[in-house]
Amino acid sequence: MEFFVEIIKVIVLGIVEGITEWLPISSTGHMILVDEFIQLDFSAEFKEMFFVVIQLGAILAVVLLYFNKLNPFSQKKSIKEKRETMNIWFKVVVGVLPAAVLGFLFDDWLDEHFYNYQTVAITLILYGVLFIMVENRNKHQDTKITSFKDLDYKTALLIGVFQVLALIPGTSRSGATILGGIILGASRFVATEFSFFLSIPVMFGASALKLFKFGFDFSGAELTALILGMVVAFFVSVIAIRFLLGYIKKNDFKAFGWYRIVLGILVIGYFTLFA
Repeated sequence: MEFFVEIIKVIVLGIVEGITEWLPISSTGHMILVDEFIQLDFSAEFKEMFFVVIQLGAILAVVLLYFNKLNPFSQKKSIKEKRETMNIWFKVVVGVLPAAVLGFLFDDWLDEHFYNYQTVAITLILYGVLFIMVENRNKHQDTKITSFKDLDYKTALLIGVFQVLALIPGTSRSGATILGGIILGASRFVATEFSFFLSIPVMFGASALKLFKFGFDFSGAELTALILGMVVAFFVSVIAIRFLLGYIKKNDFKAFGWYRIVLGILVIGYFTLFA
């Protein structure tokens, strides 16, 4: 019975990961907060690893949905199209470098100092306000980058610098990169898709680092929880990605900004009163 309860908790966390990884509302922040309430009954070391590695399921959803667009070896593509696909990957590599370097150097320090509800609440509110401000400003700005051909390497690197902000829980990796892309003149669609592409090497790298630190000596229950969480995150991510791409064709990101602000206030209120 106890193991069945833990399975239900893992499914809930997989659903939360699949939804929040792609919407600009912070998956890690939500995972930390949800765990405060459902208390996954595993060691602290396992949960720290689980909250990162479960993202592999979400990443595989991007690989599936964008396989053709990101495959430079497709026989269906012309030489020019293959070259354009490789250029996308080169820009992704450039964009990944800042977060990869700083994440590797400061991973343990960030875990120790920032993985708590106070940090999550503050960053939820701060970036919620920024989303609203940027979208209000964006109404009066021209969009310079409407396709990946317009996205130069300098802009890709600068978006990667914004991604560094997401090393702080509650920021949202997708939120930071989308916000950065919009500020730098990218359309919502290009900023969102580039955010998806950046996530592939970043999250594979982060997961590999956490697995290496945790080791591969899993108990049966731990391995079951990890695989189940990734599978659930994968299927929910497919739905979430399709939803977001459809949503931004007709809407801006202010609704997500307001959501972040309200959630951040609720988190502060709850833990102030009941913690």
